[in-house]
Amino acid sequence: MMGAVSLSGADLQRVRARKRRQLVNRHHEQVEVDAAALARRLAAEVRGDVRFDEAFRAAYTCDSSNYRQAPIGVVCPRDASDVVAAVAVCRAFGAPVTARGAGTSLAGQTTNAAVILDTSWHMRDVLDVDPVRRIARVQPGVVRDQLAKATERDFGLSFPPDTSTHAYATFGGMIANNSCGAHSVMTGRTSDNLRELEVVLYDGARMRVGQTSGDELERIVARSGRQAELYRGLRDLRDRYADEIRDRYPQIPRRASGYNLDDLLPEKGFHVARALSGSEGTLAITLEATVDLTEWPAARTIVCLGYPTIFDAADHVPEVMAHGPMACEAIDDVMVRDMLEQGMHQSEVPMLPDGTGFLLVEFGAPTKDESDARARECLDALSGDFAYTMYDDEADEQRLWAVREGGLGATAYLPGGKDHYEGWEDAAVAPERLGEYLRGFQELLDRYGYDTSKYGHFGQGLVHCRINFGLRSAGGIETWRRFMDDVSDLVTALGGSLSGEHGDGQSRAELLPKMFGPRLMDAFREYKALWDPDWKLNPGKVVEPNALTDDLKLGVDYNPPNPRTHFSFPEDGDSFAHAALRCVGAGKCRDVSSGTMCPSYMATLDEQHTTRGRARVLFEMLRGETITGGWRSDAVHESLDLCLACKGCKGDCPVSVDMATYKAEFLSHHYRRRLRPRPAYAMGLIMVHARLARRMPRLANLMLGRSSVQRLAGLTTEREMPRFATQTFRAWFARRPVVNPDAPPVVLFADTFNDHLHPEVTKAAVEVLEAAGRRVVVPMEPICCGRPLYDYGMLDTAQRYLRGLLRALRPHIRAGTHLVGLEPSCLSVLRDELVNLFPHDEDAKRLSLQALTLAEYLRQEVPDWPLPRLERDAILHVHCHQKAVIETDATSAVLHDMGLRFDGELGAGCCGLAGSFGFEAEKYELSMRIGERRLLPAVRSAGDDVLIVNDGFSCKTQIEHGTERRALHLAQVLKMAMDHGPAGVAGPRPERDYPDVA
Repeated sequence: MMGAVSLSGADLQRVRARKRRQLVNRHHEQVEVDAAALARRLAAEVRGDVRFDEAFRAAYTCDSSNYRQAPIGVVCPRDASDVVAAVAVCRAFGAPVTARGAGTSLAGQTTNAAVILDTSWHMRDVLDVDPVRRIARVQPGVVRDQLAKATERDFGLSFPPDTSTHAYATFGGMIANNSCGAHSVMTGRTSDNLRELEVVLYDGARMRVGQTSGDELERIVARSGRQAELYRGLRDLRDRYADEIRDRYPQIPRRASGYNLDDLLPEKGFHVARALSGSEGTLAITLEATVDLTEWPAARTIVCLGYPTIFDAADHVPEVMAHGPMACEAIDDVMVRDMLEQGMHQSEVPMLPDGTGFLLVEFGAPTKDESDARARECLDALSGDFAYTMYDDEADEQRLWAVREGGLGATAYLPGGKDHYEGWEDAAVAPERLGEYLRGFQELLDRYGYDTSKYGHFGQGLVHCRINFGLRSAGGIETWRRFMDDVSDLVTALGGSLSGEHGDGQSRAELLPKMFGPRLMDAFREYKALWDPDWKLNPGKVVEPNALTDDLKLGVDYNPPNPRTHFSFPEDGDSFAHAALRCVGAGKCRDVSSGTMCPSYMATLDEQHTTRGRARVLFEMLRGETITGGWRSDAVHESLDLCLACKGCKGDCPVSVDMATYKAEFLSHHYRRRLRPRPAYAMGLIMVHARLARRMPRLANLMLGRSSVQRLAGLTTEREMPRFATQTFRAWFARRPVVNPDAPPVVLFADTFNDHLHPEVTKAAVEVLEAAGRRVVVPMEPICCGRPLYDYGMLDTAQRYLRGLLRALRPHIRAGTHLVGLEPSCLSVLRDELVNLFPHDEDAKRLSLQALTLAEYLRQEVPDWPLPRLERDAILHVHCHQKAVIETDATSAVLHDMGLRFDGELGAGCCGLAGSFGFEAEKYELSMRIGERRLLPAVRSAGDDVLIVNDGFSCKTQIEHGTERRALHLAQVLKMAMDHGPAGVAGPRPERDYPDVA
């Protein structure tokens, strides 16, 4: 006879959970869905986009969590009727449905083997704002900032919950997750600011729900129909479990775990809308929401407190909160160190006071004097050992918030190949017990050999972190599982919540019995069954979840190929596979209000064309399941085709995904031993055409100006082709006498664009550098970085050009002579692609350090040269590559010191031309849509006397095409000041002159 088996408490819970799941599965067994037939029916019934193709499905396999599930397909409905129609079709096929907003969930709740309903593409309308009643009605795809920033500006009202993804988080997602954020201190979670919802259920029932008085509840349950049946069930469930709900639900500011059954209690007004919030799409799908708006302080002051340790900072949170701040955030020295190691926020970190644990405390009031007074009052009352800095300048405040919001990017991928993951990233306890939790948490980290930074919403007892879990081996996953058991025991023992804002999804749902007990887990199952008796809405999440170790994006089966590549990918351990894995899904590439990435998404709102979507497609290509065909895959090509290679992602993405480089690498393999599209030879080889055209520029311009030639080359006939100059810059320079023969030399890089097309820029640069006391050296042999080649993946050819460039410049490189580059895209090659393609070439490394912009050279090498004055109004627009790879401060500083008046850089993002992109016939319309988003209207609205300053050939070409204004290079602006004095050239538009064009 076999002996009895002893099970631990955790093992027993898992056994019981497995048995319950087996019972529930009888009700919601996955049926084999005919995806092709389902897609056809959806396309016939839904007016929105129905996408079941490889690339689109691949873009939705992951969210921002550790989990991955390939969807059946994706539907992007146009309105509420479309949602209802899509659900009806899915119900007819027995297909499960998962609703999704921005897809930034960290617990796996927006990834599922279901039909994904993405409301963020089309359902983005703010339907009504009532400033008197302080409410707004929104569609689920409306972005939080889309509403909040407008109401702050127009009415002094806002929606305080502002998760770090506030610039792209949708209301549908925030409601489903019960999101919070830094300013939830003011009014609580999303659910606490929710007035009413219109929803549709999987069975097709459509209803409005909100707070329900006792009399109204009786009237509803007395009726017939689905809502009456539902409300009777909800009332009965509430009555049976009311005492247990009051006893077991943590009474803390932040609880996002479990269902909000407490909002059904009489003392909370039987608020069905709030009871649905946080249910992660497992109960109903939001069609429309009515939310509360709150008065927003006109003035704010930030106090940054520095404590000896993060534990000391946590201990002092209650006394800080006693003074009623509107936010109380924390970061630790580990996060600061991680940022500095990666070159992030180097100018902001010195704004922090002494210490290793920091609280960022924000006070609001109607005036600056009042907010400053509140801050000082708090400082005067604080005890203990602390240092502080205080800021009431809005620009400084934004810089500090950028440090706090940069936590994810700073802690995901650390130098040395140390990857850190979510999985236990948002537990919350009462603020009074925060120090106790952090010390216990640190003991567990030490015991398991894990490390992490600790930051988050300390004012409400919530701690964020990313931990170096081992998620690729059986042993590492088992260790993670044991850690999750131990750390969840710690939180529940302290009366906390497993999740404080990111939800349960799959990563914590299995642990919910520890927090709520068996009776409330039964209540959760009943609650789910009342709303979704078929168990088809987002199955496997929250209740009867898939195990937290299932469906991992990595896991023991993760074994991608690691192909030979042209680029070395040094930030990813020389691995293209790791580069494809780099995206953490944070979704910043979905921000359409600021920044540069991703211009094609900003114009289309198509998830496939986000940086994140493309990264997912590449990840799936290597995985070889959702996408087959590898490098030859047409699905991958389609996804990457509208990438402008602007490198905006390299500069804006919190983890520096470099899609331009990934695209170039993919195309080099995709077209290996195959013909490329016609524009690749027309525009990608422009350096070859330019060298031929220099002999007969007028004939070349005549030929290229013919529409038949443009059509033959696959180019648009809507745009005039660039015109070759009658005399190249190098030909002009060769005839000049040497100026300043005994002065220190500087090499001027005569790139193809400024040699053959815009030689006036290079000529101006020569005169500026000579006026600054330098001897200008221009290599007479044709050298080229091959910039256009990368757009078409012609990397073998690009490497040949770079070898020639290094060979020609080697004497200057080894002499330590600086090289000044005038075209930002070419200079970015010398800073970025050059060392990526030749990682072991010391001359390549030297050149990358010695290559400077004109502004950088003037400020670093001739700082005492008195800049010529030019007192004019100006608009400064900066090339995308310059923002991402180089820097822009030097250009702004030079213009400012010259006396030009401008409000910083024009936040217009990408111009839309992007090298050859906007010349291609198939991409012209999108190119202009991107330019018309911000840049071109801003230029048109500028007065005739306002100078348009931009160094990039593409940007200048787009501006001229779209506005008939001509932008000036910094070199030309300096030359103008030298020639004409402070007032510049008389007349409205001096920049119209084209002296060198044939």
